[in-house]
Amino acid sequence: MIALNKVHHIAILSSDYEKSKAFYTTVLGLKVIHEEYREERQSYKADLSLNGDIIELFSFPNPPKRVSRPEAAGLRHLAFEVDDLTTVVETLQKQHILAEAIRIDETTGKRFTFIFDPDNLPIEFYEK
Repeated sequence: MIALNKVHHIAILSSDYEKSKAFYTTVLGLKVIHEEYREERQSYKADLSLNGDIIELFSFPNPPKRVSRPEAAGLRHLAFEVDDLTTVVETLQKQHILAEAIRIDETTGKRFTFIFDPDNLPIEFYEK
């Protein structure tokens, strides 16, 4: 068995770098800790931090669209733990971002909902 320490980072590829960077920083509140343009790849890369966890945000010219529905094999969604789901949904509504109806996890009894980032990547908010 491999001895893993922790998740090092999560990488997201965006079709519109500035729009996605604004979403992850302004809407979700992640902080840019490093950002660069890589001329040889015609690609932006930003390291965004959430309490020390890193999300890498990339852009590349003309990336293919992500298949989301029907569900496709691969990464399904990105989930964030929140203290109060009702407050999160209200805050999103003020920013004109609609969340799906709040659901209850049948296994844990916890509340959760989904929104979608600018590239239609599912983002889950799961109540603590």
